[in-house]
Amino acid sequence: MLESYLRPVYQLYIVNPIAKKTSCSPMQLTYLACLSGIFAGLALSFHFYKLSILFLLFSGFLDTLDGTVARMENAASAVGTVADIISDRIVELAMLFGLFAIDPSYRTTAILVMIGSSYLCVTSFLVVGIFTSNHAQKSFEYSIGLIERFEAFLFFIAMVIWPQHFNFLAYVFSAFVLIATYRHVKNFSASMSEVAIGKQSIASI
Repeated sequence: MLESYLRPVYQLYIVNPIAKKTSCSPMQLTYLACLSGIFAGLALSFHFYKLSILFLLFSGFLDTLDGTVARMENAASAVGTVADIISDRIVELAMLFGLFAIDPSYRTTAILVMIGSSYLCVTSFLVVGIFTSNHAQKSFEYSIGLIERFEAFLFFIAMVIWPQHFNFLAYVFSAFVLIATYRHVKNFSASMSEVAIGKQSIASI
């Protein structure tokens, strides 16, 4: 949600200038983003909190850079999209495992709830994308949700900075994700109903 407002400025003044100068291919940037995210989770599990946040931020930056480079070079592809989506999920799982490793006895239930809600949201996101016409800059239909990757990273960072509030933040995160899932499905159902009504109207003419 916040990303949709902040992204244009971030894209224009930070990502685009660097994308024009980088010599890395989009796929290389995707792999680097994934690797950096894995390091973020590993650093977190070993209690290197500041290093973990730096790796996570760098991973997020590379994740925006790879798509920008692909569009600038007209190199967007289905393979790149698949790699990007899988990379995103690996980074998020790495962070969840890192957060869990800090205190397994206290965080098990909250982590399971986060994973379950994320699983449902990703499923709804991708299924809706399959049946929705693509009008986005990305190579697949991107439905803006209540909580996007930017907000997810903010939650992860908050959980690192304020571990005493981990469970509260985890359940709030999960609630937002489940609301986003509901909105994805509801909006899709409404749009399909409108299409069906339109077809019936045309058929009756």
